[in-house]
Amino acid sequence: MPLEIVTDSVTTLGPDAHGRAVLAASHGGIYAAYLAARASVKAVILCDAGVGRDRAGIGGLGYLDELGIPAAAVGHRSARIGDGADCAARGVISYVNASALRLGVLAGMPVRQALALLAAADLAPSREPPPLQETRRAIEATAPSSRAICAIDSASLVRPDDAGAIVLTGSHGALPGGRPETAIKANVFAAVFNDADFGADDAGISRLPALDARGIAGATVSAWSARIGEGLSTYRDGFVSALNATARAYGAEIGISAVELVGRFAAARRQEPPP
Repeated sequence: MPLEIVTDSVTTLGPDAHGRAVLAASHGGIYAAYLAARASVKAVILCDAGVGRDRAGIGGLGYLDELGIPAAAVGHRSARIGDGADCAARGVISYVNASALRLGVLAGMPVRQALALLAAADLAPSREPPPLQETRRAIEATAPSSRAICAIDSASLVRPDDAGAIVLTGSHGALPGGRPETAIKANVFAAVFNDADFGADDAGISRLPALDARGIAGATVSAWSARIGEGLSTYRDGFVSALNATARAYGAEIGISAVELVGRFAAARRQEPPP
């Protein structure tokens, strides 16, 4: 079995990640770091997601350091967030935590070299992290529940009964692996993501055309306005940085707040038949 795993998203890690070094092209926020620790990795490389507001894009590095897990981040302008193969091929390390630094991982190092160092290190699998606080919150009480407005910390938490909902996520707006089917798991009415400061090849907003193809309004908020990995921050703090054509047709505009955006989506949804 290889000593390392390369994946587009930390949300896909399974039992095979136990005790291995992982390169996951997810953002480096606390929720993604929590998922890596929960998968019992021995070390992980994520993406710095443009760092952004309150340095949330690398907030997971300190979180993992407290658990004794070496961690580093790929510079978002060196390789596409959400694309593990691209991060491995051309990514450059931008940030490291103290545990990774002690193993020789340095900012400016090619990702492939850093991953090899982490894979070769004699490290124990991470221990089970403490549970995180609630990661799904209703923004507005509506009926039926499938017509809700909700904030979730990760797009991986979207459920089948979210069909028709307006969903504000803490996830980056990149299309994992460039595969259209990964844009979102349910046919929601609208989905809002964090732009991860756009990054290499504008990957941070690449979900938006794929959502358009499904008739789903898609938008991103600036990584410098809202903390990546926090759905409530997307809603409360975010300002719109990019839109797809469906969102524009529903009255969305770049530069408005996410609160205003949700209001416009909700007004447009009232004119649409239930899913």
